[in-house]
Amino acid sequence: MDGREITIPGWETAAEEDWLGRWAMNLMLINVSTRRFGRAVRLPEGDVPAPPGSVVSKSAASRRFVALSAARLADFMAADLSALDLLVVQIDGLHLGDDLVLVAAIGVDGEGNKHPLALVEGATENAATVQALLDNLVSRGLDPAVPRLFIVDGVKALSKAIRRTFGSAAAIQRCQIHKARNVMERLPKEHHAATRRVLRKAWELDDADKAEKLIHNLARRLDQQWPGVAASILEGFDEILTVVRLKLPKELRRSLACTNIAENMMGTIRRVTRNVKVWPCDGSRPA
Repeated sequence: MDGREITIPGWETAAEEDWLGRWAMNLMLINVSTRRFGRAVRLPEGDVPAPPGSVVSKSAASRRFVALSAARLADFMAADLSALDLLVVQIDGLHLGDDLVLVAAIGVDGEGNKHPLALVEGATENAATVQALLDNLVSRGLDPAVPRLFIVDGVKALSKAIRRTFGSAAAIQRCQIHKARNVMERLPKEHHAATRRVLRKAWELDDADKAEKLIHNLARRLDQQWPGVAASILEGFDEILTVVRLKLPKELRRSLACTNIAENMMGTIRRVTRNVKVWPCDGSRPA
């Protein structure tokens, strides 16, 4: 025994496992499927064989990504938030299946920097799932006494949980894109263009009172033929024009009147997880 490390073909040392795991994660984050992992590690002068059970097979790469991403998520969900000067928090949900929803929060500080804050899973975007997300943020240092702007996708459970956790000082803006989409889905196509024009004009106004009047007039006209749609327009009305009432600059209002920032993060989650071919349990979702 001369002290040199003994390796058995097909087995990995701890250092190699860590290196391959980080490589697998990096490749998937840049949209390389696990099925192409073997080709991605191929050298110009040759190839890396990838028989079943090898260290670069799609199943091995998937297992590494699942294990390493789970560890990173645990660290992420425990990170201290008390030092962040967050002025805005966006919350949105991502439906991955009939019984799996991810609800995420992303914060924006005074310099405009974006900070992914938390991610929880549940069967639906119900009160329990949302409350678990907010409780996690508070336990990690997000001061509930500091006034902030919360931007949500329109789920009622979100607004109720935010008021319960952060109090009446929390300003809530419902996503205008979600609101317009919900209205259009209930209207015949011939009414879409005119309704969108009115909503867009209201969103762009600097005067909240004039914007409210415009939307109320729209609801009144639609109420004659489509009373359910009119009620949908006015549902949660107090939270539709929050960014206007705060007298934010127009360009800033456009960014903060919807949940696009959170949705971009959710899109990345959807894209990356689609590249994993082997999950525990039922083969499609993590344990």
